[in-house]
Amino acid sequence: MKLHTLVAAILAGSLVFAAPARAQKASGSSVALKSATDAEDQVRLTRVTPEYWRVTFHNPPYNIYGPKTMPQLNEVVTALETDPRVRVVVFESDVPDFFLTHYDFVPPLTDTTGLPDGATGLPPLPDMLVRISKAPVVSIASIRGRATGVGSELALASDMRFASREKAVLSQWEIAAGLVPGGGPMSRLPRLVGRGRALEVLLTGNDIDGPTAERYGYVNRALPDAELDAFVETMARRISRFDKQAIADIKRIVDDSSLPSNEQIGAEWAGFINSVQRPAAQQRVKQLMELGLQQKPDVEKRLPEYTGKLGGTAD
Repeated sequence: MKLHTLVAAILAGSLVFAAPARAQKASGSSVALKSATDAEDQVRLTRVTPEYWRVTFHNPPYNIYGPKTMPQLNEVVTALETDPRVRVVVFESDVPDFFLTHYDFVPPLTDTTGLPDGATGLPPLPDMLVRISKAPVVSIASIRGRATGVGSELALASDMRFASREKAVLSQWEIAAGLVPGGGPMSRLPRLVGRGRALEVLLTGNDIDGPTAERYGYVNRALPDAELDAFVETMARRISRFDKQAIADIKRIVDDSSLPSNEQIGAEWAGFINSVQRPAAQQRVKQLMELGLQQKPDVEKRLPEYTGKLGGTAD
């Protein structure tokens, strides 16, 4: 079956992320969960200079990513692709303890599956991650706080990753919720860290701290937190002074030998959408929501501990 046919078949499903919220309300809670991603300024672009831009994720308290974040990020990615002067972009966060985290489980799944495909022909999130990797602009992820799920995937799609030694945490936590990651880590991680370590990250769902991420190759370097901003700033400004065409040519040639195909990335998104519709995943997500996912800081900060408390799930 061709990829677009497979995706179309999967997206025809009618199950929704919002089932856990309804279940909580039915169980006696007087407060129905609200989407964590309704804000209109979650992705903030600052043109430090015409050649050097910064993109700041601002969706407190946890920097959760959802369907309404999609067009905001797409606007930034399109600007990076089309602006004739920009040479380097830094992705960062201004939310304490969180770089960018997991997908929003409250909106109906159709809010995601109903979005139009992007310029690559892929659904919006994998489309934008592919375009970030292939843009004629150097992308740098400056990671302070948790880069969980989508945050890890955006970091992996960036050209370089620098992390706070004390405060950065990376993870692909989805396995613990019965989910398949959807933003490309199965294709990208083995190229960076090797097969065994990629499987360790993907199949345990455990947190990877800054020093371990550096040792594995998950990030370029882990720096003392007090030095992270100055290091990234100096590098970004240096690159911003170089010739744009030379940057684009170097990236394109490196991309040819290092990036996964669009089809591989698309297959991961199809796997994610398929997995969220399985009863096992629905049950695990419901349990996590009841424990306080998207509501309690302790749950968001210590996901591996809470996912370890989940009971058995239906097949």
